[in-house]
Amino acid sequence: MGDISCSNGISSGNGVNGKSHSSLNGYRKSCWYEEEIEENLRWCFALNRLNFHSGPQRFNLQGHALVIDGKLQSAEVDEFIYHESLVHPAFLHHSSPKTVFIMGGGEGSTAREILRHKSVEKVVMCDIDEEVVEFCKAYLVVNREAFCDPRLEVIINDARAELETGKECYDVIIGDLADPIEGGPCYKLYTKSFYEHTVKPRLNQGGIFITQAGPAGIFSHTEVFSCIFNTLRQVFKYVVPYSAHIPSYADTWGWVMASDSPFMLSADELDTRIKQRIPGENRYLDGKTFSSASTLSKAVRKSLDSETHVYTEGTARFIYGHGSVHQQNQAKLIRNGLMEGTPAKSSK
Repeated sequence: MGDISCSNGISSGNGVNGKSHSSLNGYRKSCWYEEEIEENLRWCFALNRLNFHSGPQRFNLQGHALVIDGKLQSAEVDEFIYHESLVHPAFLHHSSPKTVFIMGGGEGSTAREILRHKSVEKVVMCDIDEEVVEFCKAYLVVNREAFCDPRLEVIINDARAELETGKECYDVIIGDLADPIEGGPCYKLYTKSFYEHTVKPRLNQGGIFITQAGPAGIFSHTEVFSCIFNTLRQVFKYVVPYSAHIPSYADTWGWVMASDSPFMLSADELDTRIKQRIPGENRYLDGKTFSSASTLSKAVRKSLDSETHVYTEGTARFIYGHGSVHQQNQAKLIRNGLMEGTPAKSSK
């Protein structure tokens, strides 16, 4: 969960929440955003400016970072790692992806990366929170072109309900959902029944499903990454887990790609398709990068191979945190906001 703590801005040896923070010429930042990554680890960002005050939806844009329900979702400084990793492997492995459904993705960055592919004709982005979508349209300049692209259709609805009631099938379905946190709205969209009875029937022949799958570090991958992988391999014939380090998440992050058609492309073949299909250059992902990302460490591979837990509504696992913003002291007066800041060191 995330806290906003404020002080008078003058360094007196006392830090936020009783901790000492570095100062510059006797002056230190007056506000800090602090997120508890796990029980004994917190990650801090110094806030330079608070620009935006919103309504009751409990989201804010922290400088170049989107925070929802007290959890950092995306930071401009490194969001390209997350979104290129989420989008391009599935699109490059598909023979010719034309139609796409995004579950969540209200930030617009996933749609931005999808729309770079020449073959794409229609993208449906279904997010339940209209206020988040409108907020990101207004403040995330990097995604304004994507939101204006005529190929993008934005639907404000529950993604599960939209897929269950709709009749259209898609070449690629992407799960760009919030993390499965206790009390949060999205954990039911990581279950075997959802994948089997809602997602898979909406895929065209040769279709690919890809989802973000939470922390995938050497110690954190057993929270949800391993069981999401195991759940998907109960539903699809071919399942590929992969991961990358996201600095602003203070951890390695995981994705799982699944299909009933095999994933056969080499690194060189992926590079060829990138040149043929995507104008310009990716900042992060190429063939060798994906080959590396999908080569997990020995410890994580063994853990995933031996995972037996299947994700259901009754046996759900959650990452650390809760589905609400926890605010203390003066932070109680700041519900939501547009903040500019820089990451500080984490402390145990």
